[in-house]
Amino acid sequence: MNLRLHDTSTRTVRDFTPRVPGAASVYLCGLTVQAPPHIGHLRGGVNYDVLRRWLTHHGLDVNFVRNVTDIDDKLLAKALEHDRPFWSIAYENERLLAADYAALGVLEPTYEPRATGHIPEMLTLIGELIEKGHAYPAGDGSGDVYFDVRSFPAYGSLSGQRLDHMQAATDAPERAKRDPRDFALWKGEKPTEPSNAFWDTQYGRGRPGWHLECSAMARRYLGDTFDIHGGGMDLVFPHHENEVAQSQAAGLGFARYWVHVGMLNLNGEKMAKSVGNVVDLTALRKHVRPVEVRYYLAVPHYRSKIDYTEEALKESASAYRRLEGFVRRAAERLGADEVRADLGELSPDFVAAMDEDLNTSAAMGAVHEVTREGNSAADAGDDKAFGFAAASVRRMLDVFGLDPLSPQWTEVDGGGDLRGTLDALVALTLEQRQAARSRRDYPTSDMLRDQLTAAGVQVEDTPHGPRWTYETKKG
Repeated sequence: MNLRLHDTSTRTVRDFTPRVPGAASVYLCGLTVQAPPHIGHLRGGVNYDVLRRWLTHHGLDVNFVRNVTDIDDKLLAKALEHDRPFWSIAYENERLLAADYAALGVLEPTYEPRATGHIPEMLTLIGELIEKGHAYPAGDGSGDVYFDVRSFPAYGSLSGQRLDHMQAATDAPERAKRDPRDFALWKGEKPTEPSNAFWDTQYGRGRPGWHLECSAMARRYLGDTFDIHGGGMDLVFPHHENEVAQSQAAGLGFARYWVHVGMLNLNGEKMAKSVGNVVDLTALRKHVRPVEVRYYLAVPHYRSKIDYTEEALKESASAYRRLEGFVRRAAERLGADEVRADLGELSPDFVAAMDEDLNTSAAMGAVHEVTREGNSAADAGDDKAFGFAAASVRRMLDVFGLDPLSPQWTEVDGGGDLRGTLDALVALTLEQRQAARSRRDYPTSDMLRDQLTAAGVQVEDTPHGPRWTYETKKG
């Protein structure tokens, strides 16, 4: 295959060759579910969904694992703050995350493991590291177990840092560490944390460190060596650096490629609950449809930084509506069976862009170019070229999970199977409007059109009859 990906570990674009012919294994660091998700979180889910779809296009059987971190320092602090079991907070937010992913058309992962369900695998990995001399139990009776960073000469290679230039790890007190930069694999029970958040082990009662969780779960579902490990740019250090160290020190090949997604910023800062500068999907759905949010998140190159503004979101939504209108126009004029995605072809420019480090921005430019050519063919009365262009646009948009005629998006606002009902009601109103026009009752015709517009239905009179699109009401 011709796919090339920017590998964080080498800081170069490398040809992607799957470890197992005909298959691809991908591990995405999922969210820590201490709070409801925001669109900064959802960007990564959408970007890796597009990567997964493109790998599938290349004929690969993709084993896609996306974990849930349902225990960590922040989650336990939230449990104490709200006097609730930590798992109830985690599960509530996990359900919200799943609903947001579904609303944006993100495919379900092959597996979605929770950290708390894999304590035995984590303890096995700790034991292997201690046996190999890369980890040690704290000597102060705390029950902590630390990774010895100086025992792993390659530490810092993923992030391109030198150990002597790093600050101390802040995930545990320094008192029992051999080196301040050693990080916690296991954390002993503390009286300041919920008593139900610990497990009995040979090291004493305790719970896993964040970095350990992902290494153990990736190994459990993808084996000692797998193809692609993903996550946000903010995870490169220390999270992914520590994953590499503990996994390879245990003798695992671990990830062959590292692919990281850029941040989504608001007011110049990374969108984060701790900063308080977050926008969630519920808020956006008051202004645009979920499919338009997906377009907004999917089109910029995955490594690029996105600076969120309402204006940029609306411009992106308008761009998608142009593509949607083109496809719907073709389906209405020629019939949906004549513009099926399987009848079209991927533009060579689209393929080249997607294969060159998943350049979604350039690929979408190719989609718009085919749309312009299709509109010209339609205006010239060349229905064959019009239909072929529409089918090709559908096929390319399907790679992005954005096919306007997909059942995912033909349900109005993703909120129920209402498209058929709305079609019937609008069709009836348009028939009444057409009857009024035929008898030259233009005030009634204009009134019916204004009523549709007020309801979010945009009507366009064409030589082939009126056509309509639905837009979420703004406000």
